[in-house]
Amino acid sequence: MQVNLHDAKTHLSRYVSQALQGEEVVIAKEGKPLVRLVPVVSSTDLRRGGFLRGSAVIDTNLKASFADAIDAMFG
Repeated sequence: MQVNLHDAKTHLSRYVSQALQGEEVVIAKEGKPLVRLVPVVSSTDLRRGGFLRGSAVIDTNLKASFADAIDAMFG
């Protein structure tokens, strides 16, 4: 379906509902298509933290390694 820009402003909620139901809605100006109204597809892939767990080791006394540099910067 193609609708003009003025009609889209007036009836936006109707066209959003139709797009969510799978209908293609194209908004046009002076008969020239400008944009297509489509639903946002959310990703079903969950991001998982910790996938690099155990691959890097940080010394627990990191501050001691840089004590001289820290003292030089801040006195």
